[in-house]
Amino acid sequence: MDDVENAESGASSEAARHRLTGLAAVKLHATLVSGLVLCALAFWFELGRAERGNSLSWAYVFEWPLLAVFAVYMWWKFLHPGGDGAKKSKKPKPAIAPEYEGMLAGWQEHQRALAVEQAKSSPAPEPPKEGSDTSP
Repeated sequence: MDDVENAESGASSEAARHRLTGLAAVKLHATLVSGLVLCALAFWFELGRAERGNSLSWAYVFEWPLLAVFAVYMWWKFLHPGGDGAKKSKKPKPAIAPEYEGMLAGWQEHQRALAVEQAKSSPAPEPPKEGSDTSP
């Protein structure tokens, strides 16, 4: 039971080390507040226009609150980085998928066989002799 508690406290202390604090956190909070105020004002403005008969404004009436929700989500992700909830496995992932492991070796062997066949079928060019003029 103590191991579980130690593992949980270790995970929380690791998250606390990476948590945004200080002046950077204050700037992030100020950005969120200003963004939410902007979204609220834009919502109110577009709602008034929509009620006065501008049918396009109804789209913005729903868009601004969605943008505010997205801003809160991003604020949370910036404030708590690495808290995606997925536990990272300690086992490294293989470089290639297991079903394709032999493909690279097979391709390299095929390339070697092609090079050997090409060397057999085409004679090697003779090196130019010294003193011979190769220009036309």
